[in-house]
Amino acid sequence: MRRYEISDQAWHRISGLLPGKSTDVGRTARDNRQFLNAVLWIARSGAPWRDLPERFGPWNSVYQRFRRWARKGVWQQVFEELQEPDLDWLLLDSTTIRAHQQAAGQKNNGSGREALGRSRGGFSTKVHACCDALGNPRRLFLSVGQQSDHRQAEDLLAEDKPGAVVADKGYDSKSFAQFITERGAEVVIPSRANAKEPRLIDENLYKDRNKIERFFNRIKHYRRIATRYDKTAASYLVLYIYACIVLRLSSCSSSA
Repeated sequence: MRRYEISDQAWHRISGLLPGKSTDVGRTARDNRQFLNAVLWIARSGAPWRDLPERFGPWNSVYQRFRRWARKGVWQQVFEELQEPDLDWLLLDSTTIRAHQQAAGQKNNGSGREALGRSRGGFSTKVHACCDALGNPRRLFLSVGQQSDHRQAEDLLAEDKPGAVVADKGYDSKSFAQFITERGAEVVIPSRANAKEPRLIDENLYKDRNKIERFFNRIKHYRRIATRYDKTAASYLVLYIYACIVLRLSSCSSSA
């Protein structure tokens, strides 16, 4: 097996979730595994689609297929199918991604809509993530780089009802704490330094927040994700989801 390729065990786990099976309507796909390897090569290497090695076929065909699956929601569906969340508690955090200059310039679209803004780190996108108690990604959202964390907090929880919600001070707000409490969950979010009545939290549980930090560290091994080159937020988010799928498959293989 070459570098940047799906393992046999990972392929057996995911193959039944992809379009083009013999039981599906339409043409049966013969090269789904090669296609996944092509997208993985792009994500890990950080190279432009035009530099895709010839062994994967015409680069534009691979790119158009990637976009077609994105529009049909295939990547999101696979991501959800692979999840077996441990909802004892949920971990929230965000990371700011530096955007390359070629990410700008999407025609007839505001930068806010494409999740591009300017933070202390410069031209950037912020990725908001929710992980389960095992540190596996549960939900992802994008925003402009300068947006505060708590504005995405309720959406990250969605309909989940965990035993606790663990996050840093960036998520400290009365409204969000009340939102968590109304779900019957414990609030494990330290108060800001200027709080008149600091919140008491479970310090041991708060240490578990390092799992979501490790998730961000692992996913930044994918160079096309560590720096944003995509002009559209949709393309960047789908590539991020694909990397999460590969990480999930890797964790399943190591625990098997």
